[in-house]
Amino acid sequence: MASLTIRNLDNGLKARLRLQAAQHGRSMEAEVRQILQQSLLSSSTTTNFAAHIHQRFKSVYQESLPIPPRQQACKSSILP
Repeated sequence: MASLTIRNLDNGLKARLRLQAAQHGRSMEAEVRQILQQSLLSSSTTTNFAAHIHQRFKSVYQESLPIPPRQQACKSSILP
């Protein structure tokens, strides 16, 4: 197993991590492992919205979409 050292961690962040670990009944080290595992597994299996839309419509080119003719604009009304 690999090990990782994190330097210059903000004291407030460390305190919040300690509290969260205690709430979950884990050591800080186990809590960090869990956070990393959840974060990395979820980010690898989900695609962001923009990438999903791009994938869905990548075969449609702007040139292939018909552009409807413009219609005359409506006259503006004068409001009291």
